[in-house]
Amino acid sequence: MKRILIVDDEPSLIKGLRFNLEQQDGYQVDEALDGEEALKKFEEGKYDLILLDLMLPKIDGMEVCQRIRSVSNVPIIMLTAKDDDMDKIMGLEFGADDYMTTPFNMLELKARIKTIFRRLENSEKSRESQIIKVRNMTVNLENRSVMIDDREVSLTAKEFDLLQLFITNRGKVFDREKLLELIWKYEYLGDLRTVDVHIRRLREKIETNPAKPEFILTKWGVGYYFSDK
Repeated sequence: MKRILIVDDEPSLIKGLRFNLEQQDGYQVDEALDGEEALKKFEEGKYDLILLDLMLPKIDGMEVCQRIRSVSNVPIIMLTAKDDDMDKIMGLEFGADDYMTTPFNMLELKARIKTIFRRLENSEKSRESQIIKVRNMTVNLENRSVMIDDREVSLTAKEFDLLQLFITNRGKVFDREKLLELIWKYEYLGDLRTVDVHIRRLREKIETNPAKPEFILTKWGVGYYFSDK
């Protein structure tokens, strides 16, 4: 269940928001009536999104936003009665993800909340797809790193390119000519030994026993392939 913190000094507005977000959309809602209470609630709980009024007692919304953003990337939607472009710009500069001027359409607000949650979920899925785990090996395609158990393995650019090609096409056999085409772009056209040397070096770095490889296997007379079994 997604948790939302509503920060506003108007109890009637909070009541309406709570009803819509809890009863109709199934979110768990907490509330704070001033900036000081908002920061305290934020420190004590884990929230998936914050609806933050700009004009607050004790500590204004801009400062609250700035303090939260200094320690967290939690999505923040600014809610305010002000319709000043500079206020909107300042809110976004201080780290707000979106900005709505009251009175606002409840359906539009809920649509924006769902859009933010959907974007975060897609971003998380994208990050997860960049990390591939096979047995005791973890390959991060985004930062091009490889971990075997808790040990980082240093690969050259071409070695990583080979590993990435194999691990993203598990079970597919590549002959040496195809590997030259895909990895070297015909840079070493005709020198098939280049592939064999890089495969040997890669095995020495990622295999427990390079003489009996478990990840990069040879299909004799055909080529190389990656096994996750």
